[in-house]
Formats: sequence, structure tokens, C-alpha cells
Amino acid sequence: MHAITSDSLSKTYTSGVVRRREVPALKDFSIAVEPGQIFSLLGPNGAGKTTFIKILLSLTHPSGGEASMLGKKLPDTAVKTRIGYLPENHRYPAYLTGEQVLHLFGRLSGVRPSELDSRITPLLELVGMNQWRTMKVKRYSKGMMQRIGLAQALVNNPDLLFLDEPTDGVDPVGRKEIRDILIRLKHEGKTIFLNSHLLSEVELISDRVAILDKGTLLRVGTVDELTSTGSLYQIGFSGIVPEALLTEAAATVMRITVKNDMLTAELQTIQELNRLIDLLRKHNVDITSVVKQRTSLEESFISLIKREVAS
Repeated sequence: MHAITSDSLSKTYTSGVVRRREVPALKDFSIAVEPGQIFSLLGPNGAGKTTFIKILLSLTHPSGGEASMLGKKLPDTAVKTRIGYLPENHRYPAYLTGEQVLHLFGRLSGVRPSELDSRITPLLELVGMNQWRTMKVKRYSKGMMQRIGLAQALVNNPDLLFLDEPTDGVDPVGRKEIRDILIRLKHEGKTIFLNSHLLSEVELISDRVAILDKGTLLRVGTVDELTSTGSLYQIGFSGIVPEALLTEAAATVMRITVKNDMLTAELQTIQELNRLIDLLRKHNVDITSVVKQRTSLEESFISLIKREVAS
């Protein structure tokens, strides 16, 4: 059973009063999220990310296709008790303390008061907010609001967690702490659906990533699959690469450059890599490292979006 599935999901909004026109927000969008994963949805502003989350949470309805969560076809009211949600730019009543916020949202989520009493302190400790539990939220910094928001999303002990920009406004130490919390939650079996503009953060913790633009799914895969250059390798060596080796490599159509103690090669297959390694050994060149080159997730994301704009 998948934690989330969407099958040819589409959503079209209508804008204008006199001259009404249709604005597609999602187009034939299909993905599957495995349970126990951190899955990230990326895309520029207006890509359709928020629309997709709103459909899953039954805040809006699709124009076509269907979706399910935790094995339940949507819309389904009962499944919401197994879901936690931290929206972007969340707000809480300014007169409440952090502890009271968790009490309020716990009761709204259907958690019994007796259970809440045993959950709140561990949650506040988990997100590093226990010492500020009696402070009113109007005095919280942006980072503190993010932390209390994460605790609120966890108060009903959900199986599936939606997080929209969870580290926004958090300092580098705090971001590392939140990453560690999300990894811990994943190891406990929770599924985390992440929406963030901080691609460096996404790259560190995501099991799979989907890239969405103008309502269309462009690519989906692991971080390695999305960032691999496919054919470029760097091979560290000690000693000297003889001219005879370069001549022999060129005869097999291998494109090789050597700079200092690093050899860079464009290779099409793993068999070519093995042939090059054999060639280096044949010429008594000691290999110190073999690294398949990759770009950052941010670079891959920008490149993909630019190609879509140009096409």
C-alpha cells in the first residue's frame, strides 16, 4: 500500500469575471509515495505544489483523476486523523502559550485530554521548545514558530506528515536539528511529504524527489538519479600517466583529460570504466579514487526548469 498515490490528477481554476478563462494548475499528475519515505515536491512559484497538497487534504477538489492516502480513496474524512500538517506561514492565536497551542490542536485532532498530557512534554522536548512552553506565541521568533508548528503537526501522532517550508526562518543549527528530527521520524515509520525552496536541505534528507512546473510533472527519482551527470568520472592517481596510455585510450574513443593528479573521462558505460581502470593498471598507474561526477540538486533543478522554459 502506498502512502500517497495520484492517478492522472488535474485541477483547473477559472479566472476573470467578464472574460472568463481557464487556468490549469495540475495536468495529468501521477505519482506514488512509498510508506516510510521522505518525499519532496519541488517547483517554482505557481508550479502547482500547493494545489496538489490542498487536493490531498480535501481543501479543494480535483477537476479530473483521483488520489488516495494511506489506502483510502479521497475524499475521506476518517483518514485525516492519521495526518499531520504544517502549512507555510502558519499563525496561532497570539494570546496562547506554546503549550496551549498543542492542547488546542490536539483536541481539534481528536486526541483525548488524558493522552495529550502525556504527549505534550515529549513533543516540546523533541523540537527544543520545552523551556518556552509557557511563553505566549506572540513573543516567539520565526524559528520558534517553526518549531512549535512542527510539534503541532505531530501532536496526533500521525502516520503521514505534510510539511510546507518547515525550516523557513530557522538558523543553520536549528535546520540541522529539524533535519535530524525528520530522519528520526522516518526511522519510526512515518511518511514525510516535504515542500521546500531550500534545495540544499531537500538534497540532504529526501529519499525521492519530484519536480513540478506549470502543473506538469517533469521528473521523479532519487537525489542520485536527478543529480548524476551520467557519464563523467574523475579518477585520482599517483605517479605519471604515460603518453602511450593516452594514445591507447584515444584509440578506443575515450575522451580523457589529465590535470595534476586527477584524470577526467567521459564514459558511456560501466564496461568502459572497467576498461579504463584496466588500462591504468596495465601502465602501472596507481589509482587512489574513482568518483562519478554529479551536480547539486539545485543545479539540476534550475537546468531542468530552464530547458522547459526554452522548449
